[in-house]
Amino acid sequence: MRAVRLTVTAAATAATLTALSACTAKSDAKDSEAIRVTAADSKCETSATSVPAGHVTLKIENKGSKATEVEILFPDDRIVSEKENIGPGTKYTLTAEVKAGAYEIACRPGMKGHGIRQKLTVTGSGTSAARDPRLDKAVADYRRYAQEQADQTLPLVETFAKAVKAGDVDAAKKAYAPSRLGWERTEPVAESFGDIDPKVDVRADGLEAGQEWTGWHRLEKALWQDKKIGGKEKALAGRLVTDLKDWQERVGKAEITPTSMANGAKELLDEVATGKVTGEEERYSHTDLVDFKGNVEGAQKSYELLKPVAAKNDPVLAKELDKQFTSLNALLDKYRSGKTDYEFVSYEKVTKSQRKELSDAVNALAEPLSKLAAAVVK
Repeated sequence: MRAVRLTVTAAATAATLTALSACTAKSDAKDSEAIRVTAADSKCETSATSVPAGHVTLKIENKGSKATEVEILFPDDRIVSEKENIGPGTKYTLTAEVKAGAYEIACRPGMKGHGIRQKLTVTGSGTSAARDPRLDKAVADYRRYAQEQADQTLPLVETFAKAVKAGDVDAAKKAYAPSRLGWERTEPVAESFGDIDPKVDVRADGLEAGQEWTGWHRLEKALWQDKKIGGKEKALAGRLVTDLKDWQERVGKAEITPTSMANGAKELLDEVATGKVTGEEERYSHTDLVDFKGNVEGAQKSYELLKPVAAKNDPVLAKELDKQFTSLNALLDKYRSGKTDYEFVSYEKVTKSQRKELSDAVNALAEPLSKLAAAVVK
């Protein structure tokens, strides 16, 4: 779960994303060609408002006192590319390849709200070079995977909702974590639409002013902390099903590219680092390790689909990713009864030293995974 997303307000724009990549060290563009973005608690300054089509690189510096998020947005608020959790005093490089059209650069101090926005006009044709056909296959396979996850999630959510509506707390608790797996595996795709995540996966501390708290975590609190189900919760269970059906129907329209797959894999690891390892995501149920595993599986799926090209372009990176995925999965296996089930121990039983071990393993994977996007576009 991330901070509340911006709401989609219009049909898909003709300006479509062809590829994107993000990295923390360097970009393909020269520094002199980059747009410098200075973010602070009450400002978002950009050094340019127009660039030629092709690669656009943002050199971001957060001079504020809060962590911020910087996004490149389509006119209808769909996300082209983004970087979350840019801490105070830190820098980040974000690169995207876009076609001609109108865009916006948004800074969101505290990672909430509409954000402070600057217009960005992309001019020219900016045609991209022909890419490896194996990448087209990877995109097609990943699109199929994302749809399958959504299709498989709905019956599990309906089982969860049925138990809530029946007032059966124990059955609802049992159905809760399995109902979230497909979402956790493909969360970046769902979040790209902007308006679904705030309805189904927001935590109490992620609510905007005046926003009603709905979705999984509102029901999680009722089941584990309040230990009761009332009429309000029963209604919210039905609404959760409705909102996730919307997700299921829209997955096929998601903008997916090889580099969005690669960056999405890294985003899933960031999700683990900022929510699961800390225990913040499932603060009432303590089912964090189930979500953790879902995020890792989703990241690994993207990598495996991109691996034929990534391994050719950067064999050393592929070898390191293989090693780190294997290591992290082996570590997670210690916390479940079998390698094929999703019965993980309660996260409240995971000690401080064990959490650090998990965090270290996530960081060890996240660093090479941040280089995957660059490897597939070499």
